[in-house]
Amino acid sequence: MSYKIFVFLLIVFCQLSQETLTGPPEKKKDSDSEESKDEFISSIRDGDGASALKVVSAPDLSKEEGSSKEKSRSENEPMDASDLLLLKQAKWLQKMVQEIDGLKYTIVTENQEIETVMEEEEIPPLPENFGESELTAEEIEGNRIYEEAMALLNKTRPIRKTAFSLLLDASQKGNLNAKSLIAWALLFGNPIKQDLERAKKMFFELSEHGHAEGHLGLGFLYATGLNVNVSQAKALVYYTFAALDGNTWAQMILGYRYWSGVTVTPSCEKALDYYRLVAEKVSQGVSFGGGIAVQRIRLIDELESGYNSGILDNDLIEYYQLLAEKGDTQAQVGLGQLHYQGGRGVELDYQKALEYFTQAANSGNAVAMAYLGKLYLDGSDEIKQDNETAFKYFKKASDLNNPVGQSGLGLMYLYGRGVEKDYAKAHKYFLAAAEQSWVDGQLHLGNMYFNGLGVKKDYKQANKYFAQAAKSGHVLAHYNLGQMQAQGTGMMRSCPTAVEFFKIVAERGKWGELLMQAHNDYRDGRYNEAFVQYALLSELGYEVAQSNAAFMLDRGEVPMLSAGDSYLRALLYWGRAAAQGFSVAQVKLGDYYYYGLGTPVDYETAASHYRLASEQHNAQAMFNLGYMHEQGLGMTKDMHLAKRCYDSAADTSLDAKVPVTLALLKLNFMFGIQSLQESPFWKMDENDFLGSNWDLYLITMLAGLLGVIVYFRRPQIPVQPPVV
Repeated sequence: MSYKIFVFLLIVFCQLSQETLTGPPEKKKDSDSEESKDEFISSIRDGDGASALKVVSAPDLSKEEGSSKEKSRSENEPMDASDLLLLKQAKWLQKMVQEIDGLKYTIVTENQEIETVMEEEEIPPLPENFGESELTAEEIEGNRIYEEAMALLNKTRPIRKTAFSLLLDASQKGNLNAKSLIAWALLFGNPIKQDLERAKKMFFELSEHGHAEGHLGLGFLYATGLNVNVSQAKALVYYTFAALDGNTWAQMILGYRYWSGVTVTPSCEKALDYYRLVAEKVSQGVSFGGGIAVQRIRLIDELESGYNSGILDNDLIEYYQLLAEKGDTQAQVGLGQLHYQGGRGVELDYQKALEYFTQAANSGNAVAMAYLGKLYLDGSDEIKQDNETAFKYFKKASDLNNPVGQSGLGLMYLYGRGVEKDYAKAHKYFLAAAEQSWVDGQLHLGNMYFNGLGVKKDYKQANKYFAQAAKSGHVLAHYNLGQMQAQGTGMMRSCPTAVEFFKIVAERGKWGELLMQAHNDYRDGRYNEAFVQYALLSELGYEVAQSNAAFMLDRGEVPMLSAGDSYLRALLYWGRAAAQGFSVAQVKLGDYYYYGLGTPVDYETAASHYRLASEQHNAQAMFNLGYMHEQGLGMTKDMHLAKRCYDSAADTSLDAKVPVTLALLKLNFMFGIQSLQESPFWKMDENDFLGSNWDLYLITMLAGLLGVIVYFRRPQIPVQPPVV
């Protein structure tokens, strides 16, 4: 039967990927079935001698005459329970295969080639109500509790502890969606205590039920080797199952893997397909206000700069609050914007934003009036949506020539929100806002020219305004540019450019909040919890998360991992971050190969990474290259190139001037030694006379000499004469 062939194919591929899946019970096969099996595949050998199956594209045979006839079950043949189970698995497999457009395979063994064409076979319908059982009272109660918990989580200010208490109750009553959220909470350690083993068991249970979150969780565990042995093959299989079931994170992971070539052959078109799916979901959730602001904080920058990368200090916030209470409109507007967008250590709170904006608006501030219009236009669970009030505030702000108010009026006229649609007025207001470089005005002008709303279609003008809005970081502008690049609308089609735009959009999804959550856990000393979250975001393709995970591993700040394992993982994450253009990660890769951390010492590879980083104007990489040229490590010894690299480092960064000065002093000393060596009177080997580390001693002496010079040249405080 055709559905049995589908099931057989599934079992073969699962065996090849070393995957353990639970399928239907095996049935005894007679001699006829054994012969048909031999005709399908000539030999399948167990163990090390297994024949490899190669998957290649097959020709399209669907339109050829004389194609094979459809096979169907005889009407008189009884359908027992095992056949029904097989049929259910076959229908699931057919649905999975149909997700891949025009999928056709050729299976090649060592001895023969057999072409298998996915024909549009009509599988016999299942019996009525097959596989659908009535929910028990406990399951109904579990569903009700789950919906109640999700209502708490979807609030503007989620009540997480209460929600997860309800989710735990719902998962115990058999609700799989609740169980998936509990599993992720156990993995992240937030808000439930971290328990990787328990999370793994729950993911396995979910996967056995075919739940996409279960496949995703197991894919993540196998990809990172947390509580399981690393298996990129299994990770890829689980990620693929989850993506085919519509899981957004899995689609994003596969998009990044095909884009960067992580464990798969790079494919721009496949990356485009996955990233476009994710970007579409993100774009549909963007409100007029733009949603919560997500900060990308690099831990390595925090260490080097010694400050908290934009997180506002509590004392500073209290100072602004004091000014606001005294009637300072700028402080009121600033606090209102902080609570409206969230981030920088301030929680999203529309009610507080409303209070501050109202105070400033009563004082005649146009920006506050415009943001009040935004609050009432979008509405929330704290503020009732009100088109009339929104129009009133937008009009007041627009009359004061405020671009936010002008853009808000344009939006209301464009979509007929509380007023009649009027494309001419919408265009007028958007143009006025765009002329003041306001991003929303630019975006909606682009939309009008792209769709021909009240104006003649003009893709060139649309691209112009979308590009202006994208420079200001508007997520929808990036999405629209990605669509134009992907389809070649008004321009030459460019798959790489489209992927880059869609990747930017995908990384602006709500899950980006995990970056802030991981950073908070890191600042609180919860290193295991922070690392797991950074590791997941690294799988999603966030370069900041990759560099932060590598930073923690490099410093040995992940207690769950050994020191040797940490360097191997750090090398992997530094490599992924470097591939996305982070120059500091390139320098770190060079350091790992130079010192042999997690990899054998390789000066040539180290020099190549330093060279790549120096092309990105990294002063540290230039200095390191200069030293390697000076010592002849991994490249030809060349004093002149060494001096050039040192000079470039000093020109690139002020922080490099002192070490470069010391290095140049040493280099000049070396020039003098070299000149003496070339004279006929020189008979001494400096290594025998001074030791192999003489250059380090010299730099130490020069540093001490420089310190003495700085000390004696410091400004002298004039001695005051005694007062008589």
